[in-house]
Amino acid sequence: MEDEKITVTEEDWSDFYENYNYSDWNSYYEGSEMYDLTEVVNFEAVFIPVLYSVVFVVGLIGNGLLLGILARSRKTWSVTDIFILHLGVADILMLVTLPIWVAQYMQSDGWTFGTPLCKITGSVFTINFYSGILLLACISLDRYLSIVHATHIYSQKKPWVVQASCLMVWFFSLLLSITDWIFLEDVFDDRRGRRECVHEYYKFGENAVYYWRLASRMIYLIVGFVLPSGVMIFCYSRILDQLRCGAQSLQKQRAFKVIVAVVVVFFICWTPYNITLLVEVFNFERNNTLFSGRTSLEKAKTVTTCVCFIHCCLNPILYTFVGVKFCC
Repeated sequence: MEDEKITVTEEDWSDFYENYNYSDWNSYYEGSEMYDLTEVVNFEAVFIPVLYSVVFVVGLIGNGLLLGILARSRKTWSVTDIFILHLGVADILMLVTLPIWVAQYMQSDGWTFGTPLCKITGSVFTINFYSGILLLACISLDRYLSIVHATHIYSQKKPWVVQASCLMVWFFSLLLSITDWIFLEDVFDDRRGRRECVHEYYKFGENAVYYWRLASRMIYLIVGFVLPSGVMIFCYSRILDQLRCGAQSLQKQRAFKVIVAVVVVFFICWTPYNITLLVEVFNFERNNTLFSGRTSLEKAKTVTTCVCFIHCCLNPILYTFVGVKFCC
């Protein structure tokens, strides 16, 4: 029997492509993607509520005691005490947003509070984050001028100058939160299968997503870390040099240790998160897709964010409870 020839026409090929089922390939890709996201979601659901709750309680107690001590001694406030007062308020306002974020990660439905509260909570967090960091820079600058140059820009005779500086810090922080008011939305994440309070950059077009995300990250890195870090390193290094040159009294030795502790704790708490942000920025394609290490990067971001919050708990200890005056 002769082999029967089969002729495949162009119409047959067209029909083949139209009716071929690609679901196996799609389900494989989506399955691996969902596995990664499910792992991240499960990790966040356990890790974030526990640590955020601990930070919230400890930070609220510490900063509450700080404000209580300052309130009792308000007649003898120094310039640094006024900055520390504003720092304590900023830390508390940032801490009170934590229970809402905890609720988002504990609920299977995710964010259930709507867009208005999403914008308010995110903006309040951003305002107090920036104000806290900038107030730390102001404290270091005030100490540097008074100790190294014996110059007092701020004095008890002109308390309005200190208050004006603090108001400028709050106003500048408010300006930096404008992107939160614009972009934060209550949206449903198809990949995670729940609602989340996130920055929705797509409202200005898909082509602008990459640039808005990059701009927001770089502003955060420069204003929220690089500039304050530079100010603190410069000011405290000069202060330490000045203390070493003078008489080595017990008070100066304690002040030396406090300054070292302030700088070391700041960088331990904030450097890991900012490094993670840099890695995230450089691993984003313009189509908003991460490279293969996304799961690890998401976990690292979660852990380092929690470490940042620990700094709110340590501020009262570093700046008040030690009881050391840097001035001679």
